[in-house]
Amino acid sequence: MSDVEQRDTAVADNAQRSQVGRVVSDKMDKTVTVRLERLVKHPLYGKYIRRSSKVHAHDETNDCKEGDTVRIAETRPTSKSKAWQVIEVVERAQ
Repeated sequence: MSDVEQRDTAVADNAQRSQVGRVVSDKMDKTVTVRLERLVKHPLYGKYIRRSSKVHAHDETNDCKEGDTVRIAETRPTSKSKAWQVIEVVERAQ
């Protein structure tokens, strides 16, 4: 088992949070931008509203492409804007 695989499994086991999102940008080196979507209930009207946020995630192998669905886990800060790491590619883009 390589060093990267050991770190990935350790991150997956000890992760405080993991989320599934869609890659919206892969233009950076070893970094992808992932859109995380959630449904929030409106406090007065009760309708569910789709909200999203974008986070930067570390992609050690530059494996993810735009449109892929990925699972990311929270880690210690890797840089100023990166505190997530790509664990696996759930689904490839068409």
